[in-house]
Amino acid sequence: MTVIDANRMHEIETRYPEYFHRSFRQRFGGLMILIATLLYSLYAVWFFDLPKLFAEAHWERVGIYLSQWVSYDVQPEFRIGNDGSIDIRYPRFSPLGNNPHPDWLVNNPDGSITVSISGTGRSVTVSKNETIVTAHGVSVPVEVSSGAPKVVGPVPGWMTVYDDNVLADLGFAGNVSISVDRVKIRKRFMGWANFIFDTQSSFFDKPFGEVVSLIVSGPRIKPDQSNLSLAFDDIWNNSEWQHGDVWTKLFQTIVMAFLGTLLGSLTAFPLAFLAARNITPNRLLNQILKRFFDFLRSVDMLIWALFLTRAFGPGPLAGSGAIFLTETGTLGKLYSEGLENIDNKPREGIKSTGAQTVLVHRYGIMPQIVPVFVSQTLYQWESNVRGATIIGAVGAGGIGLKLWEAMRTNANWENVAYMVILILIVVFIFDTASNALRHRLMGTKAH
Repeated sequence: MTVIDANRMHEIETRYPEYFHRSFRQRFGGLMILIATLLYSLYAVWFFDLPKLFAEAHWERVGIYLSQWVSYDVQPEFRIGNDGSIDIRYPRFSPLGNNPHPDWLVNNPDGSITVSISGTGRSVTVSKNETIVTAHGVSVPVEVSSGAPKVVGPVPGWMTVYDDNVLADLGFAGNVSISVDRVKIRKRFMGWANFIFDTQSSFFDKPFGEVVSLIVSGPRIKPDQSNLSLAFDDIWNNSEWQHGDVWTKLFQTIVMAFLGTLLGSLTAFPLAFLAARNITPNRLLNQILKRFFDFLRSVDMLIWALFLTRAFGPGPLAGSGAIFLTETGTLGKLYSEGLENIDNKPREGIKSTGAQTVLVHRYGIMPQIVPVFVSQTLYQWESNVRGATIIGAVGAGGIGLKLWEAMRTNANWENVAYMVILILIVVFIFDTASNALRHRLMGTKAH
């Protein structure tokens, strides 16, 4: 064991003062940051009133919306006449078409009708005097012959009794609303109904093999049009999914992002040379242009879109203009900062030969900045594809407006899912392409 005397200890302390004479900030900085973070977290909980927010949130709607993203429902309504007859009606735009005869609806010999809700033993039997709901291993009769529906026996937890109707919640499978003169059933199915052909199409409800046979070698359904052309028209003009309109709006969003980014980069490029201190030694001009870039950046793209839609009306032009203004500010700042950080030796060497200013910029500056500028522009373009979707919701056109219209109905969540997936695919493609181009320009390997 080595013993260090006082002189040796003093020598070590003198040599390494940063370890033996640490400041207050060095000793307690980490603890202070931790305490500040905890205090700020408590303040945020109080400021946003998070306990009340979480207590009053409608968490059940999350499951409802998510289920509607990947499913659809059919809503048959059974109207009970005074003579005991049961009339079956469907909504006007039912996924089953105008004259449905589903195999899950069975007419019984005694005049009642049984509807199978799911393959797990859930069913509803409708007759003149009562409706029997079977779920969770029990059958609950509901009398409908008197002035109000009445549950016979104990009321299960999944059934709610109101003054004029009884509601049976069957979970994801659907629900049943029972009143004296009618029974309305909501039966849910997985998948997207009529995604290829809608109920008005000549190919609706035909098996896949039959559709292929008709397109390849079948007789013409319409004498003046081939079956292939007819099938494409039916898909493109699908009234439920509106593929043609959705894809057109998606293309508008891509063009909007491209045009706005392109115009912004072309405008910011020459202005950046005037804003860079080492390129243009005019301090007043430098400051004016940099504050101009700050102004364009400080107004959010969404705000620019609101201004321009009021000025020019809704449409892709307003969206492209909003992206153009924002990108002029953003790219102008990035370009000018990139120019101020270049290596001046190549520039000074070319300038010493007596070359003109244009040639000095061309051979002394451009080789250094082009890869960086293109990389930054590609990144902004990729980001603007996402941004163009957001500004479309305020009237700037593109798929964002289409997405907002579908969400406002609160009933077309499967269409919302369809458009969200398309946007994700487009963003993924542009992200991959942009990364590949950036790495190639910068001479690095993509991971």
